Amino acid sequence: MTRGSRSLLLLILVILTGIIVPFVIWGAQFDQTLSLEGARKWMEGYGAWAWAAGIALLVADIVLPVPSTVVMSALGWMYGWWVGGLVSAAGSMLSGIIAYAACRWLGRGAARWIAGAEGLSKGEEIFERRGGWLVALSRWMPVLPEAVACLAGLSNMRWRVFLPALACGSVPTGFVFAAIGHLGQSEPAWAFALSAIVPVLLWLGAVRVLKR
Repeated sequence: MTRGSRSLLLLILVILTGIIVPFVIWGAQFDQTLSLEGARKWMEGYGAWAWAAGIALLVADIVLPVPSTVVMSALGWMYGWWVGGLVSAAGSMLSGIIAYAACRWLGRGAARWIAGAEGLSKGEEIFERRGGWLVALSRWMPVLPEAVACLAGLSNMRWRVFLPALACGSVPTGFVFAAIGHLGQSEPAWAFALSAIVPVLLWLGAVRVLKR
């Protein structure tokens, strides 16, 4: 393993630690409070602004152990699969954009201090070649969405590639989990399967458009 690869790995571990530690400390409490019914009741407390409260919860997932798929399902339960899916996708998109932008404009100095110029250069190389796939596929996995969005920002991944990749992952994930909440299904297996396959198909189409 080269020095640049080791430095990049250190940066990844630091980011993952910052994300995982809140899960270890408060994860059980959040899971208990934000159960499907609990998330719905919490959002309904904001009346007509319940949808905005749902988006706020999805954005808070950047730094807090919010069970985002449960929130998306609760939004589908409240608003139906179509409106709930739109709100869920918007929340996931906004979360990714904020994480990306904050790390791109505010975190480069700290990242350079941790990983060095060589480590950042290695990250930029990876995200130049495979960043779209990493961003799109990470949106349906636990923990990884925030970490990958942060790394994309630190690696100066181009906006015109990051945003379509983010949409390819966030939109199907939002609609699938909203549909589960709307239909009252309790098993998320189909959701994980669909939200894993659809981003791949969407990104394959997006790659063709971007190349043109």
